[in-house]
Amino acid sequence: MLHVAEVARVSVATVSALINGTATVSPELSQRIEQAIRDIGYNRNAIARSLKMGTTRTIGLTVPHITNPFFTDVVSVIQQAFDRAGYAVMLCCTDEDLNTQDDQIRLLLDRMVDGLIVARVGDGAILKRIVDDANVPVVMLDRVCEGVDTDTVVLDNQRAVFDAITYLIDLGHKRIGYISGSFDISPMHDRMTGYREALQTAGLPVENELIRFGNFHEVDGYNATMQLLSLHDRPSAIFSANNPMVIGTMKAIRDIGLFCPEDISVACFDDFPWSDVFQPQLTTVAQPVKAIGEQAANLLLDRLAGNRDAPPRKLTLKGRLMIRNSCRPVGAPLAAIAQSVSA
Repeated sequence: MLHVAEVARVSVATVSALINGTATVSPELSQRIEQAIRDIGYNRNAIARSLKMGTTRTIGLTVPHITNPFFTDVVSVIQQAFDRAGYAVMLCCTDEDLNTQDDQIRLLLDRMVDGLIVARVGDGAILKRIVDDANVPVVMLDRVCEGVDTDTVVLDNQRAVFDAITYLIDLGHKRIGYISGSFDISPMHDRMTGYREALQTAGLPVENELIRFGNFHEVDGYNATMQLLSLHDRPSAIFSANNPMVIGTMKAIRDIGLFCPEDISVACFDDFPWSDVFQPQLTTVAQPVKAIGEQAANLLLDRLAGNRDAPPRKLTLKGRLMIRNSCRPVGAPLAAIAQSVSA
């Protein structure tokens, strides 16, 4: 910075004011300083600046699956929001592993991030201790962590699945297979509750043989679907609790020699870019990805702006059932699919 000041023929304080935005610098001096910076190839020492200013202008973000289109899209929205606010984002992927998550959050805190956005995995006990000890604001994304007093952005998962299963019931389906993710996270509890509630509201039994569990991956959906289709009285419809598993479901249906929706209807949670170009086009529950990412970013930015003492806030957003042609009325000809979609 001293070298820049010498070349630009200004004081070090003026250079600092321009670079750090701490005071107004005239256009003439700004131009001279910027030209000097280009001439000598000056780069700010981010570490030294962080130590002096007490902030790194960096946010830590952890997600369980970067390959899951939902999290990919949310990360993109959050990245853009913090870019506009002048923050960098450090992204970590936990792959649904508890130890990896805890190690990564500690690493982010060691790097002196100004705040954290966490889509947690597993038991929240260790995470609670880490968050309680961290002197930075934290926002929980997509998944509630009981006992951790932080801002949270979630979807009304229970209602979203209730609406999807009710739609299948209205089409005449009475045996609906359900493929769930791990119960270690709150959305899976809520989605299962929505499934059970929809059946009970319609006067249908909740049959344990129609419920299968996976760990959010395509292979889990494949294996669970094979188990459901091997039942003596197989389901007439299958609902998958996330989009990677539904890809496995569609492959299993193909491999066993069946067709969707001619032989079995399929719906899933989470819309994704190619769901409407699948053959058939998939009926899905779409999450408001843009709103989820922006709300998480806004909550954290509000805390970083100084609103640290306000009570924790929980924002619950609504999903939307996207009705396409992967579901058909029971016993109806294929022509009835178009009618059910338009309805």
